[in-house]
Amino acid sequence: MPVALVIRRHAAERPHHPALCGPGGSLTYAELWHEVSSRPLDGRGLVAITLSDPVDQLVAVLAADLAGATPLLCDEDQRARVIAAIPVDRHIDAPLPAAGSLRMTGEPADDDPAWACLTSGSTGRPRAVVRTRASWTGSFPHLSALAGIGPDDVVLVPGPLVSSLYAFAAVHALATGATLVLPGRRAAGVPAGQLRRATVVHVVPHLLPAVLDALADGGGRLRTAVVGGAALPPQARDAAARAGVRVVSYYGATEMSFVAVDADGTGLRPFPEVEFQVRDGEVWARSPWLAQGYLAGAAGPLKTDGAGWMSVGDLAEPYLPGEPLRLRGRGDGAIQTGGATVVPEDVEAVLRRVPGVTDVVVVGSPHPLLGSVVTAVLEGSPPARAALDAVAREGLDPAQRPRRWYAMGDLPRTPTGKPARGVVTARLAGDGPGLRRLV
Repeated sequence: MPVALVIRRHAAERPHHPALCGPGGSLTYAELWHEVSSRPLDGRGLVAITLSDPVDQLVAVLAADLAGATPLLCDEDQRARVIAAIPVDRHIDAPLPAAGSLRMTGEPADDDPAWACLTSGSTGRPRAVVRTRASWTGSFPHLSALAGIGPDDVVLVPGPLVSSLYAFAAVHALATGATLVLPGRRAAGVPAGQLRRATVVHVVPHLLPAVLDALADGGGRLRTAVVGGAALPPQARDAAARAGVRVVSYYGATEMSFVAVDADGTGLRPFPEVEFQVRDGEVWARSPWLAQGYLAGAAGPLKTDGAGWMSVGDLAEPYLPGEPLRLRGRGDGAIQTGGATVVPEDVEAVLRRVPGVTDVVVVGSPHPLLGSVVTAVLEGSPPARAALDAVAREGLDPAQRPRRWYAMGDLPRTPTGKPARGVVTARLAGDGPGLRRLV
């Protein structure tokens, strides 16, 4: 069922309940249904949406879904590159005009290609992943149960909706009948005023400390933080518990949706209706939540085995059923140095514990003899090089120890908040701005 029809039900049952709070104002469920149903789209196909206001974005997305089209949200900064690479049937770059009452000609099916999302991982190369309606919306009840999200919650989604992580969070909140709060793309970090209203927040790991700091300064009603997009350090979960905030973290990918979830701090377990295996160090999953593939024949890490299993090359330690899944990182980011293979995330996990380091990116830098050398770029105010070398000697194998160290005030990030490894690598190659060599 299209999510818009679920919103129609909310509008009938709770017409005056707040649905959306955005930078330009608020809409009740009755008003949201009117906005969506009075802006029908003609025909199906792929609809690229490049709008700046998140409320306008969602109205267009829901209208496209209701019409049986496939919406694809694009960042305005990526628009030309994305549309040049992906053939679209319609492009929406202005709020949809009202066109009277909607006349339904048939309900779109659950197995229609109903959602498309951009994925760039941390490399900066956008690809569009397409999935059926059921592969997204079918998991909504499971997330609601795991995170305890219901129609009386106020759900803050402080990131760009072009990210599948934040788009899913926003559409899930509306399908649940909750009140969705969207700060908009101009908001920096997590707005404290909106956080004080929220009972649930969706964030990536590096924003969780800002959430907890804002709570300490101004209080609020926050009960649950749903965290995805990268590995969550154990100390972050502990800090949230001290603030009275329950953390539900998960592992997944745009191509595979949810794979594993940690709802109680005991480690990643299979998300409902998901099976996973670790084959030769790679995570493979089989579930109803898998995407159909990439649009326009784009190349990417997604691979299938013909038996319903999918992988994007994420690495993990050997897995036995009943044990938690222990992730190691992305296989496509591994560094080959002097005959050894180094997984950047293994090194980053050690270096994040260094006082003064708020985040770190580890990449390979070309070397004429070794192929590559391990290079660490540290965010924050790291200690002197000698202290960093001491930490590396104590906690890392010889091949894992960085040969080159850099510091910068703020790491470049993707729209979802992940460190942008491709940008970091390019800056290192070109002696880019903001880098300071530690010698």
